[in-house]
Amino acid sequence: MSRNFLVVDPEENQAVLKGLASPARVSILKLLQNKGPMNVNDIADVLQSPQSSVSINIQMLQEAGLIRTETIKARKGNQKICHALYDEILIVLKNDIKETEQDSIEVSMPLGLYTSFEVSAPCGLCSVDGIIGLLDVPSTFLDPDRMKAGLIWFTRGYVEYQFPNNARLANTEIRELEFVLELSSEVPGTSADWPSDITLAVNGVDVATWTSPGDFGDKRGVYTPDWWKLKGSQYGKLKSFRINDEGSYVDGMRISDIRLADLKLEVHHSIRLRIGVLDDAKHPGGLNIFGRGFGNYDQDIMLRLRTRK
Repeated sequence: MSRNFLVVDPEENQAVLKGLASPARVSILKLLQNKGPMNVNDIADVLQSPQSSVSINIQMLQEAGLIRTETIKARKGNQKICHALYDEILIVLKNDIKETEQDSIEVSMPLGLYTSFEVSAPCGLCSVDGIIGLLDVPSTFLDPDRMKAGLIWFTRGYVEYQFPNNARLANTEIRELEFVLELSSEVPGTSADWPSDITLAVNGVDVATWTSPGDFGDKRGVYTPDWWKLKGSQYGKLKSFRINDEGSYVDGMRISDIRLADLKLEVHHSIRLRIGVLDDAKHPGGLNIFGRGFGNYDQDIMLRLRTRK
């Protein structure tokens, strides 16, 4: 039987931990898992809790990405139906988090396989063996050796990747799309206090903007090669960007109202991901993308397509 798993890094997924921090909310999750979808009134009756308290906890669980809700017509007005999203939630205290789900399709995209770009200096690319092309020259992003890139950085602009829509090829319906990648701000040298608004767009739709707190160089990245100067960007934050029928989330925290339907995945043979710093960003603090051989997680850009059972 297909099961849904959520793997949580406690350092990166504070919203999920807050959602689980209340016995009342855990009771709601267990009830939905055991009984199936329920409305708010029925949940309150079974748990013998005030409806107002249950409604508040439902909202927190929804914002944490632990449940989804839908509003349907009832005999008198409307009612909110709540659905559990996960069978198991795992808290993992190690860096190399890997998630396994039977109802998901994964695609790993190397950093250098972008299909278009527009970047401004300072900028550059490097592989585990050394610098690729010339530093601070945007046309270097056309260098054929970019295919080996494990670290990309630029000040403003974007890189765009084209993922295959394997769910469409498999004739299955997508219920959630997730991108996982390691990111940080970019500043000459490093600075832990250097905010940057990093925006992800999918199929031309701006989905979410995450503000990176800084460009981290206090210690060498777990996988960053020894030749890379210590005063350079060492690692980033592993970020999860999820889009489903309810909205868009960063690390489980709802961040925008963009939904799957807005991306029109059913009519596209590919899924275009654009990562960048917009010209009108409030915090235009640059961007580092860490891939294999750099940073703390040794992974490429990961796309997960969760399909309906």
